[in-house]
Amino acid sequence: QVQLVESGGGLVQAGGSLRLSCAASRSIFSFNVMGWYRRAPGKQRELVATIVSGGTTNYADSVKDRFTISRDNAKNTWLLQMNSLKPEDTAVYYCYARNERFTNFWGQGTQVTVSS
Repeated sequence: QVQLVESGGGLVQAGGSLRLSCAASRSIFSFNVMGWYRRAPGKQRELVATIVSGGTTNYADSVKDRFTISRDNAKNTWLLQMNSLKPEDTAVYYCYARNERFTNFWGQGTQVTVSS
């Protein structure tokens, strides 16, 4: 059973930065896709960013040019660097991975709160 553990959430003022980390219990080379989703209060879960095994990244329009997803193969970890945070970025952020069998794995979520 794959476990994903997020860290790095917290409270930050608007304009500030946070970095989220997702650590997998197995090699990330077993995943085709890794990424981050978020769910804001009263809203549906939305895709934030993904990175595929070849390195291509994809971002929601709302976070382009502010967030950066990356991977650390040696640590079996992927990161989400969030800059220029806005109050509307407040949400629970979930890391996500999918393997070649299209099995999805989710972290437990980490709260990000951006104050105005």
